[in-house]
Amino acid sequence: MKKKALVIVESPTKARTLDRFLGESYKVIASQGHVMDLPASSFGVDLEHNFAPKYIVIMRKRKIVKELKEAASKHDELYLATDPDREGEAISKHLAVLLGKGKKVHRAVFHEITPDAVKAAFQHPKALDEHKVEAQQARRILDRILGYSLSPLLWKKVGRGLSAGRVQSVTLRLIVDREREIRAFVPQEYWEITATLEKLHPEGKEPGRFIASLETVDGVKADLKAEGESRKLVEELQGLPFVVSGVSQKVQQRNPSPPFTTSTLQQEAFNKLGFTAARTMRISQQLYEGIELGAEGPVGLITYMRTDSVQVASEAQSQAKGFIRKQFGDSFLPEQARKYRSGRRAQEAHEAVRPTSVSRTPEGIKGFLAPEQLKLYTLIWNRFLASQMSSARMEVTSVDIAAGRSGFRASGTKVLFPGFLKVFQSEENQETEEPSSGTQLLPALKKGEKLKALSIEPSQHFTKAPPRYTEASLIRTMEELGIGRPSTYAPTLQTISERGYVHRQGRALVPAELGETVTDLLSEHFPKVLDVKFTARLEEELDEVEEGLQPWTGCVKEFYEPFAEALKTAATEMKSVKQAPVPTDETCPQCGKVIVIKWGRNGKFLSCSGFPACRFAKPIPSGVKCPEPGCGGDLIQRRSRRGFFFGCSNYPACRHIARQLPPPPGHSGEQAASSAA
Repeated sequence: MKKKALVIVESPTKARTLDRFLGESYKVIASQGHVMDLPASSFGVDLEHNFAPKYIVIMRKRKIVKELKEAASKHDELYLATDPDREGEAISKHLAVLLGKGKKVHRAVFHEITPDAVKAAFQHPKALDEHKVEAQQARRILDRILGYSLSPLLWKKVGRGLSAGRVQSVTLRLIVDREREIRAFVPQEYWEITATLEKLHPEGKEPGRFIASLETVDGVKADLKAEGESRKLVEELQGLPFVVSGVSQKVQQRNPSPPFTTSTLQQEAFNKLGFTAARTMRISQQLYEGIELGAEGPVGLITYMRTDSVQVASEAQSQAKGFIRKQFGDSFLPEQARKYRSGRRAQEAHEAVRPTSVSRTPEGIKGFLAPEQLKLYTLIWNRFLASQMSSARMEVTSVDIAAGRSGFRASGTKVLFPGFLKVFQSEENQETEEPSSGTQLLPALKKGEKLKALSIEPSQHFTKAPPRYTEASLIRTMEELGIGRPSTYAPTLQTISERGYVHRQGRALVPAELGETVTDLLSEHFPKVLDVKFTARLEEELDEVEEGLQPWTGCVKEFYEPFAEALKTAATEMKSVKQAPVPTDETCPQCGKVIVIKWGRNGKFLSCSGFPACRFAKPIPSGVKCPEPGCGGDLIQRRSRRGFFFGCSNYPACRHIARQLPPPPGHSGEQAASSAA
């Protein structure tokens, strides 16, 4: 009787799904993530010997490793079926080192957890990809060098518990720079004039009324800066005939967006569902690893969700084609199957994020999914199906209207054929929540036709500062600039939030005072670490390591040598921002001594001057009052295992909490909306 082969994956959920597919010939168990890493209590990198890492079994994983070794001792053949990326390859490498001695070791790689994909991977196993392992190792060592060098320096100069990171610090700088750009912005006043016009004799059901905007005065573009000149022009327009001076129509084709990558999925889930990047990745991991579908058992519902490729397997395209033809008809199919081009550095061995079977419609499986799983699966399913459909055709009409020396323009769009819009409309590039222009329907108009002016209204506006980043717009910027990779976007945003470097105000990311201070210190003494182009180039070099184009040690050395020199200088020249305690008018409620302002890892806070004999401390009030009726307390920042939140200063009498701070007094809703990208 043939002995069972042992299969190791990361998670118990994935193990259950694979166990069902592989049958009696295999035993499937989970490592529950990484089992080896650099030591937490020491540097773990030998700088004198080509950056050699010292890996150890992670302390909390010792019991799991013992169980894995016991299981491995009963099998001669070992299959490593971890995720198909650098992290998964590194986990497989460490498992092979710990468990593979004297055994046949195979690497099973698949990008979707379906019976066919899994069986194919086990029928055609591969060797470990050492270049992928080296790329992950280089990233890990770079992060260790930077983190273990800069963190103690920040503790000494700013406050304990702070951290810096190669991607994290550059991302924080983007947020800080944008906030300072907003502060420095000086709004400029301008005025617009709109006219509500009506066709004198509308036909049938066509719209009679529409809105036109002032475009020109005396043949040049209108540029109204003050109320006086605007109202004077409105008075001049009163009673003047409005005559159509030109009509242009053209049919435009609108193509669908490609299926999701990691970054576009995170952006769209934020914009449409309000999910943070971390939440999106947690739910998509569940959909990937397998959901119990009743009698069908556990099934992976989507392909691997960490990808920057928009490639789609031909079988998936064929399946989508059949589904579209059946549901919508041949007119909704493009003449040829769509092919999308990935970014320059995309991993083309991966696919885009798509459903593993388009026949599993959201409606058909909603009874097996949690509400948040259903929302995300529906988003992925709709986007993929739309990506395989025909283009939408739109009739765009522009009407020029003359009124004395002024020229107005009205634009309208009419959908001639919906195409992919029948299924999906993207919001990933929306910068504001305002509707786009030109969406009104216009009546049929011809040159020389007279119109009735129902109203002519001037309106005051001010130029707006660039919007604050949201998670969606920040991820898009990180991807465009080449900062980080699909697996790093969510943890990077989570880290800068948990460290207290940024907080959320509505949908926007706002730097805290601590975040600005750390950014300034690092920018002054480690300009390369916070340089966007340098960080992006380093990411490209890690990709080159993965492709076998350069040794991993060269990539690390190029970073380390200038960094080590800057570190020596900063150790003596970086100024300390640990300020002396500042007395306040308050007295300590516990011992009666003066309350002082101190600086800690989360910024400034109030503390008893009698510390350490008296340990009374509290946050500085935010200036925003608790919204609970009759409370009167202030909202203050607190911290839990889940991160930062704002709670009432009257706790436990008042238990009001908020995950984000409301806009400060005097900050209008319009300002708040324009603050978020």
